[in-house]
Amino acid sequence: MSEPATVESIADGILEDEVIFPPGDILSDEPPLESDLHRDQIDLLIRILKLWWRERQDFYASGNLTIYYSPNQKKSEYFRGPDFFVVLGTQKKDRKSWVVWQEDGKYPNLIVEILSSSTTAVDKGLKKQVYQDTFRTPDYFWFDPVTMELQGFHIVDGKYQEIQVTTDGRLWSQQLELYLGVYEGKLRFFTTENQLILSSEELAEQERLRAEQAEERAKRAEQEIARLREALRIQGIDLENI
Repeated sequence: MSEPATVESIADGILEDEVIFPPGDILSDEPPLESDLHRDQIDLLIRILKLWWRERQDFYASGNLTIYYSPNQKKSEYFRGPDFFVVLGTQKKDRKSWVVWQEDGKYPNLIVEILSSSTTAVDKGLKKQVYQDTFRTPDYFWFDPVTMELQGFHIVDGKYQEIQVTTDGRLWSQQLELYLGVYEGKLRFFTTENQLILSSEELAEQERLRAEQAEERAKRAEQEIARLREALRIQGIDLENI
């Protein structure tokens, strides 16, 4: 698994008193999301991945959160807010933002941008360039919740190469070791066996259906036993005396 690049060294000519060291609780500075579609999609990806990796303590998954990456360690310069991103090999804990210089120089291993009419050009142009050349994020995907457009890229020799779509219309993430694909109008994760990874609500519904089916089978069994008892009784056979 390839690792994202770390922050470049601060130039030798920068004096110590010129560098601004912000506190460790820098707040995210992201604008409100454009629509319910965007908010729900981002929330879904975060919740499902955290549930799937609930036993792991070595990752951070978030979305619509500012990533500060100034080589001068300044909050006011060089920052981006991916819609969804995952950092591997880090501590699993809540954060107010992702500050690269406070996180051992780590950048996201995977980024997903949710396209909209106002962000498509930037997501496919400037952001893609930044994620490739500065972040060196190995896996980059974008998804349009309206048109269902899904495209992904993986860094090869420092440049993004398009990820080939499977026959099922899914894209492989080397970093997550999962497939990304569209299911019922949402971007979802799939296992290596192409099984949909369920949300907590879907798991609860699945369990409810299993319980109902088990109850129904038990009722049918009881009814069948009662029918057999009655048939034997009619034939003069009393099971109590056998």
